[in-house]
Amino acid sequence: MKANMGSADKTVRIILAIAVGVLYYFGVISGTLAIILGVLAVIFVATSFISFCPLYLPFGISTRPKSTK
Repeated sequence: MKANMGSADKTVRIILAIAVGVLYYFGVISGTLAIILGVLAVIFVATSFISFCPLYLPFGISTRPKSTK
């Protein structure tokens, strides 16, 4: 599992997850929508911490900066 997420990508995912949490806390979202967005928020946080997005793999996407080795 090679890391394929850059810091900007991870930051955006964390901010989106926090936004979903805040919307749920204040009652803006509820029911099925809250469950779906909550699951996505958990996935966003998990992939941010491991720096790997499985959906990027089949498409060859990487938001990590290229190393100059």
